[in-house]
Amino acid sequence: MPASDEKPSFMTQIRSFPANFWVACFMEILERLAFFAVRAIAPLFLVASSGSNGLGLDYAQKGIIYMVWALLQCLIPMVSGGFTDRYGYRKSLGAAFIINILGYVLMAQSKQISDALAQGGWENAGFWVFMAAACLVACGTAVFKPPAHGTIAASSDEKTSSLAWGVFYWVVNVGGALAPMAAAVLRKEIDWDNVFYFAAIITTANFIPAIFFFKEPQHVVNKTSGESKPGILQTFVGSIATILRDKRLLLFLGIFSCFWLMFMQLWDLLPNFIDEWVDTSDVAPVFGWFSNGWVLENGQTKPEMIINIDSVAIIVLVLPISMLLSRISKVAAMIIGMGISLVGFVGSGATSIGWFCCLAVFIFSIGEMACSPTFSAYVGLIAPSHKKALYMGYSNIPYAVGWALGNGISGFLYESLSNKTKLAREFMVDQLGLDPSIVMDKVKLPKDKVMEAMAWARDGGPADALRSAVDSFWSNIPSEAVLSEEQTESWATTLDGVLGSPAVARVQEATKLLWDMHHPYVVWYYLGAVGLAGTLGMIAFYLLARSPAARGGVETAT
Repeated sequence: MPASDEKPSFMTQIRSFPANFWVACFMEILERLAFFAVRAIAPLFLVASSGSNGLGLDYAQKGIIYMVWALLQCLIPMVSGGFTDRYGYRKSLGAAFIINILGYVLMAQSKQISDALAQGGWENAGFWVFMAAACLVACGTAVFKPPAHGTIAASSDEKTSSLAWGVFYWVVNVGGALAPMAAAVLRKEIDWDNVFYFAAIITTANFIPAIFFFKEPQHVVNKTSGESKPGILQTFVGSIATILRDKRLLLFLGIFSCFWLMFMQLWDLLPNFIDEWVDTSDVAPVFGWFSNGWVLENGQTKPEMIINIDSVAIIVLVLPISMLLSRISKVAAMIIGMGISLVGFVGSGATSIGWFCCLAVFIFSIGEMACSPTFSAYVGLIAPSHKKALYMGYSNIPYAVGWALGNGISGFLYESLSNKTKLAREFMVDQLGLDPSIVMDKVKLPKDKVMEAMAWARDGGPADALRSAVDSFWSNIPSEAVLSEEQTESWATTLDGVLGSPAVARVQEATKLLWDMHHPYVVWYYLGAVGLAGTLGMIAFYLLARSPAARGGVETAT
């Protein structure tokens, strides 16, 4: 083999990356630290009851918010990438940071704002306020991605791209790993707004590298004022037309959507599943050894820390795995990664045992390391040199489809098949004979009291006592009234007096009963079927790309 065709050594490749590469990596660390701190606790915050400082949404509403969030965050880069190439990377970064700060602050205030709107008669106020905040964060993140990813793509070539994206993915996961650790400590039990303010502060700090250290890529700087530039509409039409002309690229992006569906449900749905169904007390001593803030007062490990195994594993292993995979074709590496991810994804939701869930998340991370950076490297390689940011914007298409479709499906699936409080309410009515006007009322029996009520009722708790407490407290409150904060606290105290404090073991027995009756883990089988379809599709794409008739173009990087 000629010396010029040999792959450069690890250190040679590292030294070849320009300063802008490392600045982009640092900005991505801060951006991911803010973003994933919010993502770590948002699934819990959205469905937590008002008494737990949450918005009290159901899983279908949560899924709709995340679906809109996904579409905006992932599809806007298809256009904003073209604007970044046209107007400049630094301007795009500044705009992104401002929009994200506004979104995070609105998230922090969403409970107070929605409570005030609800008092004024606004129905589903929490849903609409957080939707607005999520749209802001989605737009800000969408504007940030093309200049950040475009800088990485422009800083590497075919020989160094695998390591470049491996390094980038490593530093990204430094932010991704630190985020849940910080969020778990900051939110304590239910102080969710601390995390949102933290994200706003971290985003503000990103102005420092963007202003003082980031240099505009050369091809942007060299544009002269006299050069004819396309207008906004032309930029949009050109962005869409470019990708529609490449049918094979469209096929590839569609297949990879299946991986992103699994990945995002690990963050968006698994925390809720762990919170409701998985007994993580067996691994709590391990996490508690590092920080008491990572364990709840009831002895369970905070769900965000279980999910964080993914990011920590990537920090430790992504560089050697990237070097290993650089020796095989990129599509083959993605096939291997998707298969491993599928096993970990289904396994993480098929158990109620804490340590097994942790193991499955770790297995998923191995597959993710094979898939995600390789995917970015693949798209970066096939992108024309003057359209790196535009093509990296295209790479958000499978992310958009997978993330949006996953939440569009999973929210309604989980609400129907796996929502523990819903199943417990139905059990108390159908099996224990409690009054549905009390049990099914989310105000009279808040979410955080449902399992205690089920354990209490199974132990022979007198239904008359519950009815008497309800009649006494609610007799002077209009049926359509929204409880004030003081009234909510007063009712919670009254309810505690009726239910007492059921033993933790009795509550866990009630959970096990519902698990055996309703098999809530089936939701992961349905979602996993999409991942299986994607893995098979990637195998077919690989075989098609290697056929003699398919040589050239996109297939050269296979």
